[in-house]
Amino acid sequence: MFNSSQFTPKYFLLTGFPGLEAWYSWLVFPFCFTYIMGIVGNTLILAVIRKNSSLHQPMFLFLAMLAFSELGVSASTLPTVLSIFLLGANKICFEACLLQMFSIHSFSIMESGVLLAMSVDRFVAIYNPLRYTTILTLPRIAGTSVILGLKSLLLMFPLPFLLKRLPFCGHNVLSHSYCLHSDLIQLPCGDTRPNSILGLCIVTSTFGLDSLLIVVSYVLILYTVLNITSGEGQRKALNTCVSHMCAVLVYYVPMISVALVHRFMKHAAPAVRLLLANIYLLVPPMLNPIIYSAKNRQIRQGLIQLFLQRKY
Repeated sequence: MFNSSQFTPKYFLLTGFPGLEAWYSWLVFPFCFTYIMGIVGNTLILAVIRKNSSLHQPMFLFLAMLAFSELGVSASTLPTVLSIFLLGANKICFEACLLQMFSIHSFSIMESGVLLAMSVDRFVAIYNPLRYTTILTLPRIAGTSVILGLKSLLLMFPLPFLLKRLPFCGHNVLSHSYCLHSDLIQLPCGDTRPNSILGLCIVTSTFGLDSLLIVVSYVLILYTVLNITSGEGQRKALNTCVSHMCAVLVYYVPMISVALVHRFMKHAAPAVRLLLANIYLLVPPMLNPIIYSAKNRQIRQGLIQLFLQRKY
């Protein structure tokens, strides 16, 4: 690998929690629990929505998209995270690393877009409830899902090729348990400006724009709710948004925390940065099914029916 100063690495070395290697046999339990809860929870959400025709409504179809994107994030990170903590294997080949990076970021972009679509859904339901089903028709929802999927794939498509063209200079150790673009562009010794510029454009046009539009949606929702004369009507209208607001907070608070730590706490212990990064990618897929099951009566009833049918 090191015949010259510039080379294409055969593999990268992933990082678990430096200094805590002796505790990996214990750390694997919370990671396994998180993955099991996330995968089982989101699979059950998809199964309930698919099986109950009464749930084939805009809000629940968007929830199914959210569950699908979270399953994608979990499936993308699971192989390397568990191989480190279960087997102590921290090597990943160059091509597999690029594929993992592409998958993680693509599903994350899709998840952010779905959260935006769900905020628009809640605004339409509160602002014009009588035309809700005529505005958010099944063809429009299907078109939205296709657009979100294509958007995430097309935005991420150039990045693996831009990375593959770059020369590396003897350093192939990544700072996470999985491959991220922001981590990979620190390693090449060539000109990474195209990668950095494209990465910044992707972050701004997806996470930045999506979060801004979600805030605008909730400002409009709050303005609409305040115009409702009945206090009971206001309470019911806001109650329909609680699950989505929790999902937005669960998604964006860890993301912002990771960004702040990397930007303003560069001397923080590596374990802190790694813990926050893992929370950002692993916790939302686990919590969102719990949130929607706890706050939505129709989802709870669907889960009960699903388990009763399997029992008998």
